[in-house]
Amino acid sequence: MKNLIVNADDLGWTCGVNRGIAEAHRSGIVTSASILANGSAFDDGVATAHALPALGVGVHLNLSDGAPVAGAKNVPTLADKKGLFSGGPEQLLLSMARRKLKLADVEREWDAQISKVSASGITPTHLDGHKHVHMLPGLFPIALKLAKKHSIPAIRIALEASTLRAALSGKYSPSTSMEFKQGVQARGLKLLARDAHKLADQAGIEAADYFCGISQTGVMTHFGVMNLLENLPEGTTELMCHPGYFDKDLAQSPTRLQDSRVTELEILTDSAVRKSVASHGIRLINYSQIAN
Repeated sequence: MKNLIVNADDLGWTCGVNRGIAEAHRSGIVTSASILANGSAFDDGVATAHALPALGVGVHLNLSDGAPVAGAKNVPTLADKKGLFSGGPEQLLLSMARRKLKLADVEREWDAQISKVSASGITPTHLDGHKHVHMLPGLFPIALKLAKKHSIPAIRIALEASTLRAALSGKYSPSTSMEFKQGVQARGLKLLARDAHKLADQAGIEAADYFCGISQTGVMTHFGVMNLLENLPEGTTELMCHPGYFDKDLAQSPTRLQDSRVTELEILTDSAVRKSVASHGIRLINYSQIAN
């Protein structure tokens, strides 16, 4: 059996992103999304989730953008003088190396993020990480601990299979500089994630067998997605994506993923893509169905 979870990251980022995710689910192959508890359009994201009962919704654990849900004073090693998260994964790694990051602050913040999502009436199907932060050294066990605490059945393991990375690239021309950079990041995450499946198994937390989408973030192509579907392995695969509608809020937000969200939305709702899923006998699922 070939199962495919198509997860749209960043629910709650902007209303335009929320609308794009909803459209990609209603008219396309998106089956799952992950919501940012501190997103500027969180309330709209919650309303979107409640309007789409078949959409699995997980928590997009965040330590990189916006303000901490727990309050900056309660997680001082995560926040800057403005009360905002102090940097992305690279800055977090540097803080770890300098022993300036307290893991207790990470646990407190992520616990607050999960609690906020749950309090909104959403039952999280899984945990994943904004910019894959949950895969950093020492942080994956915290995510597993919180999954157990909150009875969340599954977690994303951002270990991108090289065969699927090549399939999703789906071309013979040289990679762009962005694809090369993201390919390096994917290989780095693969090293960090080498024991993740074992740790998840020991914790009794489900995970997909395969994962892909890192190297093609922001550069996804129609041909690449069709090629991935044709070469999907047996078992369960997660394809990460970032669909959305471009609007003023997105243009003014701190993300490079802007026009690319519209491109991904067009790909994910394309009739040929939907027909390919059916013709290859692929079962579209979300994380709540992963053990079924």
